[in-house]
Amino acid sequence: MVARYHKLIDDLREAFWFIPALMLLGGVALSFAMVQFDHASEIPERLQESAWIFRGGPAGARAVLGAIASSTIAVVGTVFSITIAALSLASGQMGPRLLQNFTRDRGNQLTLGVFIGTFVYALMVLRTVRSPSEGQFIPHVALSLAILLAFVCVATLVWFVAHMAERINVDTVIDLVSDDIDAAIERIDAEPAAAPSDTFWSDAEPVVQARGGYLQHIDEGGLADWAAEHGTRIRLLNGPGSFVSPNAPIALIKPKVDGAADAIEDATALGTKRRGDDLRLSIAQLVEVAVRALSAGINDPHTAIGVLDRLGSALCELVGKELPSGVSLRDGKPVLVVPKMDYDQLVDVMLQTIRQNASSQPSVQRKILQVLATVASCERDHQRIAALQRHADLVIADAHRASIAPCDLEELERERARFSAVVDQGAYALIRPTAG
Repeated sequence: MVARYHKLIDDLREAFWFIPALMLLGGVALSFAMVQFDHASEIPERLQESAWIFRGGPAGARAVLGAIASSTIAVVGTVFSITIAALSLASGQMGPRLLQNFTRDRGNQLTLGVFIGTFVYALMVLRTVRSPSEGQFIPHVALSLAILLAFVCVATLVWFVAHMAERINVDTVIDLVSDDIDAAIERIDAEPAAAPSDTFWSDAEPVVQARGGYLQHIDEGGLADWAAEHGTRIRLLNGPGSFVSPNAPIALIKPKVDGAADAIEDATALGTKRRGDDLRLSIAQLVEVAVRALSAGINDPHTAIGVLDRLGSALCELVGKELPSGVSLRDGKPVLVVPKMDYDQLVDVMLQTIRQNASSQPSVQRKILQVLATVASCERDHQRIAALQRHADLVIADAHRASIAPCDLEELERERARFSAVVDQGAYALIRPTAG
Protein backbone atom coordinates (compact mmCIF):
# COMPACT_ATOMS: atom_id res chain seq x y z
CA MET A 1 0.00 0.00 0.00
CA VAL A 2 2.89 2.36 0.71
CA ALA A 3 4.17 1.95 -2.86
CA ARG A 4 0.73 2.71 -4.28
CA TYR A 5 0.43 5.76 -2.05
CA HIS A 6 3.77 7.09 -3.36
CA LYS A 7 2.62 6.35 -6.91
CA LEU A 8 -0.56 8.35 -6.33
CA ILE A 9 1.44 11.29 -4.95
CA ASP A 10 3.76 11.22 -7.97
CA ASP A 11 0.80 11.00 -10.35
CA LEU A 12 -0.77 14.08 -8.76
CA ARG A 13 2.55 15.92 -8.77
CA GLU A 14 2.97 15.32 -12.51
CA ALA A 15 -0.69 15.89 -13.40
CA PHE A 16 -1.11 19.14 -15.32
CA TRP A 17 -4.70 19.55 -14.15
CA PHE A 18 -4.30 19.18 -10.38
CA ILE A 19 -3.11 22.67 -9.38
CA PRO A 20 -5.40 24.44 -11.90
CA ALA A 21 -8.32 22.42 -10.48
CA LEU A 22 -7.44 23.55 -6.96
CA MET A 23 -7.23 27.17 -8.11
CA LEU A 24 -10.58 26.81 -9.89
CA LEU A 25 -12.15 25.70 -6.62
CA GLY A 26 -10.34 28.56 -4.92
CA GLY A 27 -11.90 31.01 -7.39
CA VAL A 28 -15.37 29.65 -6.57
CA ALA A 29 -14.74 29.88 -2.82
CA LEU A 30 -13.30 33.40 -3.14
CA SER A 31 -16.32 34.58 -5.11
CA PHE A 32 -18.73 33.33 -2.46
CA ALA A 33 -16.64 34.93 0.30
CA MET A 34 -16.39 38.31 -1.43
CA VAL A 35 -20.07 38.43 -2.37
CA GLN A 36 -20.98 37.52 1.20
CA PHE A 37 -18.70 40.32 2.37
CA ASP A 38 -20.55 42.77 0.10
CA HIS A 39 -23.87 41.54 1.47
CA ALA A 40 -22.89 41.69 5.13
CA SER A 41 -20.73 44.79 5.24
CA GLU A 42 -21.63 48.38 4.67
CA ILE A 43 -18.83 50.01 2.71
CA PRO A 44 -17.75 53.32 4.26
CA GLU A 45 -18.69 56.36 2.21
CA ARG A 46 -15.07 57.43 1.91
CA LEU A 47 -14.18 54.04 0.45
CA GLN A 48 -17.15 54.15 -1.92
CA GLU A 49 -15.81 57.35 -3.42
CA SER A 50 -12.33 55.89 -3.85
CA ALA A 51 -11.04 55.46 -7.38
CA TRP A 52 -10.04 51.89 -6.52
CA ILE A 53 -13.63 50.73 -5.95
CA PHE A 54 -16.01 50.09 -8.84
CA ARG A 55 -18.90 52.60 -8.67
CA GLY A 56 -20.87 51.75 -11.81
CA GLY A 57 -24.41 50.44 -12.10
CA PRO A 58 -25.69 46.94 -12.84
CA ALA A 59 -25.19 47.23 -16.60
CA GLY A 60 -21.60 48.38 -16.19
CA ALA A 61 -20.90 45.65 -13.65
CA ARG A 62 -22.20 42.97 -15.98
CA ALA A 63 -20.21 44.38 -18.89
CA VAL A 64 -16.95 44.44 -16.90
CA LEU A 65 -17.39 40.95 -15.47
CA GLY A 66 -18.43 39.54 -18.84
CA ALA A 67 -15.39 41.10 -20.52
CA ILE A 68 -13.04 39.66 -17.87
CA ALA A 69 -14.54 36.19 -18.11
CA SER A 70 -14.59 36.01 -21.92
CA SER A 71 -11.13 37.50 -22.41
CA THR A 72 -9.37 35.29 -19.85
CA ILE A 73 -10.73 32.02 -21.23
CA ALA A 74 -10.08 33.11 -24.83
CA VAL A 75 -6.49 34.17 -24.13
CA VAL A 76 -5.58 31.06 -22.17
CA GLY A 77 -7.02 28.80 -24.88
CA THR A 78 -5.13 30.54 -27.68
CA VAL A 79 -1.82 30.89 -25.85
CA PHE A 80 -1.68 27.31 -24.61
CA SER A 81 -2.63 25.95 -28.06
CA ILE A 82 0.22 27.88 -29.67
CA THR A 83 2.57 26.79 -26.88
CA ILE A 84 1.75 23.10 -27.36
CA ALA A 85 2.41 23.44 -31.09
CA ALA A 86 5.80 25.06 -30.45
CA LEU A 87 6.69 22.40 -27.89
CA SER A 88 5.74 19.61 -30.28
CA LEU A 89 8.15 20.98 -32.87
CA ALA A 90 10.94 21.51 -30.32
CA SER A 91 10.50 18.05 -28.80
CA GLY A 92 11.49 16.55 -32.15
CA GLN A 93 15.00 17.86 -31.48
CA MET A 94 15.21 17.28 -27.73
CA GLY A 95 12.84 14.38 -27.16
CA PRO A 96 9.56 13.96 -25.27
CA ARG A 97 11.27 15.15 -22.08
CA LEU A 98 10.42 18.69 -23.20
CA LEU A 99 6.67 18.00 -23.14
CA GLN A 100 7.00 16.28 -19.77
CA ASN A 101 8.82 19.32 -18.40
CA PHE A 102 5.99 21.51 -19.65
CA THR A 103 3.28 19.52 -17.85
CA ARG A 104 5.32 19.15 -14.64
CA ASP A 105 6.41 22.78 -14.51
CA ARG A 106 4.78 24.54 -11.56
CA GLY A 107 4.90 27.90 -13.33
CA ASN A 108 2.86 26.57 -16.25
CA GLN A 109 0.34 24.97 -13.92
CA LEU A 110 -0.01 28.17 -11.90
CA THR A 111 -0.43 30.22 -15.08
CA LEU A 112 -3.32 28.06 -16.22
CA GLY A 113 -4.74 28.14 -12.69
CA VAL A 114 -4.63 31.95 -12.53
CA PHE A 115 -6.58 32.30 -15.78
CA ILE A 116 -9.12 29.60 -14.97
CA GLY A 117 -9.54 30.83 -11.40
CA THR A 118 -10.15 34.38 -12.63
CA PHE A 119 -12.63 33.15 -15.25
CA VAL A 120 -14.65 31.19 -12.69
CA TYR A 121 -14.49 34.01 -10.15
CA ALA A 122 -15.84 36.54 -12.67
CA LEU A 123 -18.68 34.20 -13.69
CA MET A 124 -19.68 33.46 -10.11
CA VAL A 125 -19.70 37.17 -9.20
CA LEU A 126 -21.60 38.03 -12.41
CA ARG A 127 -24.52 35.81 -11.40
CA THR A 128 -25.08 37.90 -8.25
CA VAL A 129 -25.47 41.28 -10.01
CA ARG A 130 -29.10 42.39 -9.96
CA SER A 131 -30.84 45.37 -11.56
CA PRO A 132 -33.36 47.61 -9.69
CA SER A 133 -36.28 45.55 -10.99
CA GLU A 134 -34.68 42.45 -9.48
CA GLY A 135 -33.84 44.08 -6.17
CA GLN A 136 -30.62 45.93 -6.98
CA PHE A 137 -27.37 44.46 -5.75
CA ILE A 138 -23.88 45.33 -7.03
CA PRO A 139 -20.95 43.58 -5.31
CA HIS A 140 -18.60 46.57 -5.48
CA VAL A 141 -15.71 45.03 -3.57
CA ALA A 142 -15.97 41.65 -5.31
CA LEU A 143 -16.07 43.38 -8.71
CA SER A 144 -13.08 45.55 -7.84
CA LEU A 145 -11.17 42.40 -6.95
CA ALA A 146 -12.14 40.91 -10.34
CA ILE A 147 -10.55 43.92 -12.05
CA LEU A 148 -7.42 43.42 -9.96
CA LEU A 149 -7.32 39.74 -10.95
CA ALA A 150 -7.56 40.79 -14.61
CA PHE A 151 -4.36 42.83 -14.17
CA VAL A 152 -2.75 39.81 -12.50
CA CYS A 153 -3.67 37.74 -15.56
CA VAL A 154 -2.00 40.26 -17.88
CA ALA A 155 1.20 40.18 -15.82
CA THR A 156 1.07 36.38 -15.70
CA LEU A 157 0.68 36.19 -19.47
CA VAL A 158 3.78 38.34 -20.04
CA TRP A 159 5.77 36.19 -17.60
CA PHE A 160 4.51 32.96 -19.20
CA VAL A 161 5.61 33.96 -22.71
CA ALA A 162 9.12 34.81 -21.45
CA HIS A 163 9.21 31.63 -19.36
CA MET A 164 8.30 29.36 -22.27
CA ALA A 165 10.74 31.06 -24.63
CA GLU A 166 13.46 30.15 -22.16
CA ARG A 167 12.21 26.62 -21.51
CA ILE A 168 12.35 25.47 -25.14
CA ASN A 169 16.03 26.43 -25.29
CA VAL A 170 18.18 23.29 -25.46
CA ASP A 171 20.63 24.62 -22.85
CA THR A 172 17.76 25.14 -20.42
CA VAL A 173 16.51 21.59 -20.99
CA ILE A 174 20.01 20.25 -20.30
CA ASP A 175 20.18 22.34 -17.12
CA LEU A 176 16.83 21.03 -15.91
CA VAL A 177 17.76 17.38 -16.44
CA SER A 178 21.21 17.98 -14.92
CA ASP A 179 19.53 19.39 -11.83
CA ASP A 180 17.49 16.18 -11.57
CA ILE A 181 20.70 14.13 -11.76
CA ASP A 182 22.41 16.26 -9.11
CA ALA A 183 19.39 15.94 -6.83
CA ALA A 184 19.34 12.14 -7.27
CA ILE A 185 23.06 11.93 -6.45
CA GLU A 186 22.60 14.08 -3.33
CA ARG A 187 19.93 11.65 -2.11
CA ILE A 188 22.32 8.70 -2.32
CA ASP A 189 23.09 7.55 1.19
CA ALA A 190 24.02 3.88 1.01
CA GLU A 191 26.10 1.51 3.08
CA PRO A 192 27.79 -1.55 1.55
CA ALA A 193 25.94 -4.80 2.13
CA ALA A 194 26.79 -8.22 0.69
CA ALA A 195 24.03 -10.04 -1.18
CA PRO A 196 23.66 -13.82 -1.28
CA SER A 197 25.64 -15.36 -4.13
CA ASP A 198 23.92 -16.15 -7.40
CA THR A 199 24.22 -19.87 -6.71
CA PHE A 200 22.15 -19.40 -3.55
CA TRP A 201 19.11 -18.72 -5.73
CA SER A 202 19.60 -21.75 -8.02
CA ASP A 203 16.82 -23.72 -6.29
CA ALA A 204 14.62 -20.73 -5.39
CA GLU A 205 10.93 -20.68 -6.33
CA PRO A 206 9.76 -18.08 -8.87
CA VAL A 207 6.92 -15.71 -7.99
CA VAL A 208 4.65 -15.04 -10.98
CA GLN A 209 2.02 -12.32 -11.27
CA ALA A 210 -0.47 -11.47 -13.98
CA ARG A 211 0.22 -7.74 -13.73
CA GLY A 212 2.24 -5.89 -16.34
CA GLY A 213 3.79 -2.43 -16.63
CA TYR A 214 6.74 -0.37 -15.47
CA LEU A 215 7.82 -0.89 -11.89
CA GLN A 216 7.43 2.63 -10.49
CA HIS A 217 7.71 2.19 -6.72
CA ILE A 218 8.91 -0.48 -4.30
CA ASP A 219 8.25 -0.46 -0.57
CA GLU A 220 11.60 -2.09 0.19
CA GLY A 221 11.32 -1.60 3.95
CA GLY A 222 7.87 -3.15 4.19
CA LEU A 223 8.75 -6.10 1.95
CA ALA A 224 11.99 -6.72 3.86
CA ASP A 225 10.07 -6.72 7.16
CA TRP A 226 7.60 -9.24 5.74
CA ALA A 227 10.39 -11.50 4.51
CA ALA A 228 12.17 -11.36 7.88
CA GLU A 229 8.92 -12.06 9.75
CA HIS A 230 8.25 -15.16 7.62
CA GLY A 231 11.84 -16.42 7.67
CA THR A 232 12.45 -16.22 3.92
CA ARG A 233 14.54 -14.31 1.40
CA ILE A 234 13.29 -12.52 -1.69
CA ARG A 235 15.15 -11.40 -4.79
CA LEU A 236 13.24 -9.14 -7.15
CA LEU A 237 14.09 -9.72 -10.80
CA ASN A 238 13.07 -6.21 -11.88
CA GLY A 239 14.45 -2.98 -10.52
CA PRO A 240 12.74 0.40 -10.31
CA GLY A 241 11.94 1.75 -13.76
CA SER A 242 12.14 -1.63 -15.53
CA PHE A 243 9.24 -3.31 -17.31
CA VAL A 244 7.43 -6.25 -15.74
CA SER A 245 5.85 -8.59 -18.29
CA PRO A 246 2.54 -10.24 -17.41
CA ASN A 247 2.78 -13.87 -16.25
CA ALA A 248 6.59 -13.61 -16.12
CA PRO A 249 8.52 -14.17 -12.87
CA ILE A 250 8.80 -10.96 -10.88
CA ALA A 251 10.86 -12.39 -8.01
CA LEU A 252 12.58 -15.45 -6.56
CA ILE A 253 11.87 -16.64 -3.02
CA LYS A 254 13.73 -19.11 -0.81
CA PRO A 255 12.22 -20.91 1.02
CA LYS A 256 8.74 -20.69 -0.48
CA VAL A 257 6.17 -19.11 1.84
CA ASP A 258 2.43 -18.77 1.37
CA GLY A 259 1.28 -15.22 0.69
CA ALA A 260 4.51 -14.13 -0.99
CA ALA A 261 2.77 -13.10 -4.21
CA ASP A 262 0.29 -10.93 -2.30
CA ALA A 263 3.08 -9.36 -0.23
CA ILE A 264 5.07 -8.47 -3.36
CA GLU A 265 1.95 -7.09 -5.06
CA ASP A 266 1.22 -4.87 -2.05
CA ALA A 267 4.83 -3.64 -1.92
CA THR A 268 5.12 -2.75 -5.62
CA ALA A 269 3.27 -0.29 -7.85
CA LEU A 270 3.19 -0.64 -11.63
CA GLY A 271 2.30 2.02 -14.17
CA THR A 272 2.35 2.85 -17.86
CA LYS A 273 5.36 5.21 -17.69
CA ARG A 274 8.97 4.67 -16.71
CA ARG A 275 9.48 6.02 -13.23
CA GLY A 276 11.22 4.95 -10.06
CA ASP A 277 15.00 5.16 -10.52
CA ASP A 278 15.50 8.91 -10.67
CA LEU A 279 19.23 8.70 -11.45
CA ARG A 280 18.97 6.19 -14.30
CA LEU A 281 15.96 7.86 -15.88
CA SER A 282 17.41 11.36 -15.68
CA ILE A 283 20.67 10.16 -17.23
CA ALA A 284 18.75 8.37 -20.00
CA GLN A 285 16.81 11.55 -20.76
CA LEU A 286 19.99 13.61 -20.92
CA VAL A 287 21.62 11.02 -23.17
CA GLU A 288 18.58 11.16 -25.44
CA VAL A 289 19.16 14.88 -26.00
CA ALA A 290 22.76 14.14 -27.06
CA VAL A 291 21.80 11.26 -29.34
CA ARG A 292 19.15 13.33 -31.10
CA ALA A 293 21.66 16.13 -31.53
CA LEU A 294 24.06 13.68 -33.22
CA SER A 295 21.44 12.41 -35.67
CA ALA A 296 21.93 13.18 -39.35
CA GLY A 297 18.85 15.38 -39.47
CA ILE A 298 20.06 17.71 -36.69
CA ASN A 299 23.88 17.28 -36.65
CA ASP A 300 24.56 19.44 -33.59
CA PRO A 301 27.73 18.12 -31.91
CA HIS A 302 27.95 21.17 -29.63
CA THR A 303 24.80 20.05 -27.80
CA ALA A 304 26.27 16.56 -27.38
CA ILE A 305 29.46 18.09 -25.99
CA GLY A 306 27.41 20.11 -23.51
CA VAL A 307 25.66 16.93 -22.37
CA LEU A 308 29.01 15.17 -21.90
CA ASP A 309 30.19 18.03 -19.67
CA ARG A 310 27.17 17.50 -17.39
CA LEU A 311 27.63 13.73 -17.35
CA GLY A 312 31.27 14.16 -16.38
CA SER A 313 30.23 16.52 -13.62
CA ALA A 314 27.82 13.88 -12.28
CA LEU A 315 30.58 11.25 -12.24
CA CYS A 316 32.82 13.63 -10.33
CA GLU A 317 30.05 14.20 -7.78
CA LEU A 318 29.89 10.44 -7.25
CA VAL A 319 33.50 10.31 -6.08
CA GLY A 320 33.55 8.83 -2.59
CA LYS A 321 29.85 7.93 -2.68
CA GLU A 322 28.74 4.32 -2.31
CA LEU A 323 26.03 3.40 -4.79
CA PRO A 324 23.01 1.53 -3.35
CA SER A 325 23.50 -2.23 -3.36
CA GLY A 326 19.79 -2.99 -3.17
CA VAL A 327 20.31 -5.37 -0.23
CA SER A 328 18.03 -4.97 2.81
CA LEU A 329 19.32 -6.42 6.07
CA ARG A 330 17.36 -7.56 9.10
CA ASP A 331 19.33 -8.65 12.16
CA GLY A 332 22.45 -8.55 9.99
CA LYS A 333 21.06 -11.00 7.43
CA PRO A 334 20.07 -10.14 3.85
CA VAL A 335 16.34 -10.74 3.39
CA LEU A 336 15.60 -8.71 0.25
CA VAL A 337 17.63 -8.01 -2.88
CA VAL A 338 16.47 -5.40 -5.39
CA PRO A 339 18.42 -4.89 -8.65
CA LYS A 340 20.34 -1.63 -8.52
CA MET A 341 22.75 0.04 -10.91
CA ASP A 342 26.44 -0.37 -10.12
CA TYR A 343 29.19 1.98 -11.30
CA ASP A 344 30.00 0.03 -14.48
CA GLN A 345 26.34 0.07 -15.50
CA LEU A 346 26.09 3.75 -14.64
CA VAL A 347 28.99 4.66 -16.92
CA ASP A 348 27.52 2.45 -19.65
CA VAL A 349 24.18 4.27 -19.44
CA MET A 350 25.98 7.61 -19.63
CA LEU A 351 28.46 7.00 -22.43
CA GLN A 352 27.70 3.90 -24.44
CA THR A 353 24.86 5.20 -26.60
CA ILE A 354 26.57 8.56 -27.17
CA ARG A 355 29.82 6.83 -28.12
CA GLN A 356 28.03 4.55 -30.58
CA ASN A 357 26.34 7.49 -32.28
CA ALA A 358 29.53 9.60 -32.32
CA SER A 359 31.73 7.12 -34.18
CA SER A 360 32.08 9.60 -37.08
CA GLN A 361 32.28 12.72 -34.88
CA PRO A 362 35.91 13.17 -33.76
CA SER A 363 35.05 16.29 -31.75
CA VAL A 364 32.56 14.35 -29.63
CA GLN A 365 34.90 11.38 -29.27
CA ARG A 366 37.65 13.72 -28.11
CA LYS A 367 35.27 15.23 -25.57
CA ILE A 368 34.44 11.77 -24.21
CA LEU A 369 38.14 11.11 -23.63
CA GLN A 370 38.58 14.51 -21.99
CA VAL A 371 35.64 13.86 -19.67
CA LEU A 372 37.03 10.45 -18.76
CA ALA A 373 40.39 12.03 -17.97
CA THR A 374 38.76 14.67 -15.77
CA VAL A 375 36.83 12.04 -13.84
CA ALA A 376 39.95 9.88 -13.49
CA SER A 377 41.83 12.85 -12.02
CA CYS A 378 39.54 12.86 -8.96
CA GLU A 379 38.49 9.20 -8.78
CA ARG A 380 40.83 6.91 -6.86
CA ASP A 381 38.77 3.72 -6.77
CA HIS A 382 40.60 1.16 -8.93
CA GLN A 383 37.45 -0.66 -10.05
CA ARG A 384 35.84 2.58 -11.15
CA ILE A 385 38.99 3.65 -13.00
CA ALA A 386 38.93 0.31 -14.80
CA ALA A 387 35.41 1.10 -16.02
CA LEU A 388 36.63 4.49 -17.30
CA GLN A 389 39.59 2.85 -19.04
CA ARG A 390 37.27 0.39 -20.78
CA HIS A 391 35.28 3.22 -22.31
CA ALA A 392 38.45 5.08 -23.33
CA ASP A 393 39.59 1.95 -25.17
CA LEU A 394 36.18 1.62 -26.84
CA VAL A 395 36.40 5.20 -28.13
CA ILE A 396 39.75 4.47 -29.76
CA ALA A 397 38.44 1.19 -31.20
CA ASP A 398 35.48 3.03 -32.74
CA ALA A 399 37.80 5.66 -34.17
CA HIS A 400 39.98 3.03 -35.87
CA ARG A 401 36.90 1.39 -37.44
CA ALA A 402 35.42 4.69 -38.65
CA SER A 403 36.54 6.60 -41.71
CA ILE A 404 38.00 9.69 -40.06
CA ALA A 405 40.99 11.77 -41.05
CA PRO A 406 44.43 10.57 -39.86
CA CYS A 407 45.02 13.86 -38.07
CA ASP A 408 41.83 13.39 -36.07
CA LEU A 409 42.85 9.85 -35.22
CA GLU A 410 46.24 11.08 -34.00
CA GLU A 411 44.50 13.66 -31.79
CA LEU A 412 42.31 10.97 -30.27
CA GLU A 413 45.38 8.81 -29.60
CA ARG A 414 46.99 11.76 -27.79
CA GLU A 415 43.86 12.22 -25.67
CA ARG A 416 43.90 8.52 -24.82
CA ALA A 417 47.56 8.79 -23.82
CA ARG A 418 46.73 11.81 -21.65
CA PHE A 419 44.00 9.76 -19.95
CA SER A 420 46.52 7.03 -19.15
CA ALA A 421 48.93 9.63 -17.82
CA VAL A 422 46.22 11.05 -15.54
CA VAL A 423 45.59 7.56 -14.15
CA ASP A 424 49.31 7.11 -13.45
CA GLN A 425 50.36 10.64 -12.44
CA GLY A 426 47.20 12.38 -11.28
CA ALA A 427 45.82 15.78 -12.25
CA TYR A 428 49.29 17.06 -13.28
CA ALA A 429 48.90 15.18 -16.58
CA LEU A 430 45.88 17.35 -17.49
CA ILE A 431 48.26 20.22 -18.28
CA ARG A 432 48.32 20.75 -22.02
CA PRO A 433 51.53 21.93 -23.73
CA THR A 434 51.45 25.55 -24.83
CA ALA A 435 52.45 26.66 -28.30
CA GLY A 436 55.81 28.29 -28.94
